[in-house]
Amino acid sequence: MKTITTEGVKITVTTKFRADLSQVNENRFFFNYHIEMENNNENSLQLMHRDWYIFDSLNKASIVSGEGVIGEQPILNPRETFSYTSGCELTSELGRMRGFYTFKNQLTGQLIQVFIPTFDLVYPAKLN
Repeated sequence: MKTITTEGVKITVTTKFRADLSQVNENRFFFNYHIEMENNNENSLQLMHRDWYIFDSLNKASIVSGEGVIGEQPILNPRETFSYTSGCELTSELGRMRGFYTFKNQLTGQLIQVFIPTFDLVYPAKLN
């Protein structure tokens, strides 16, 4: 588990290798990542955008950018949490993801960047 707090928003990430969705003999390694975000500010925030940098040890890094997460742009009231699970497929046993969310302060309209902690995606057999 990895956690970081930026601009009063706490982001926690946990990962899981998915053997049932992976095809190791064909160099397809699928991972789920679960994100929990907690708004520790006095104002409501809306998640507007996400930006990911995905490193796959055998390929070029890729950038994924888009509105919201899993088709949503949730509003987090003070002390409220929102969580979701998504996935990433790699062509190697080792990878890493990092990024940031852009939130909009619902009172002031100000946009803030909230960092997502860097986390590793590792095929469990590689750890032996």
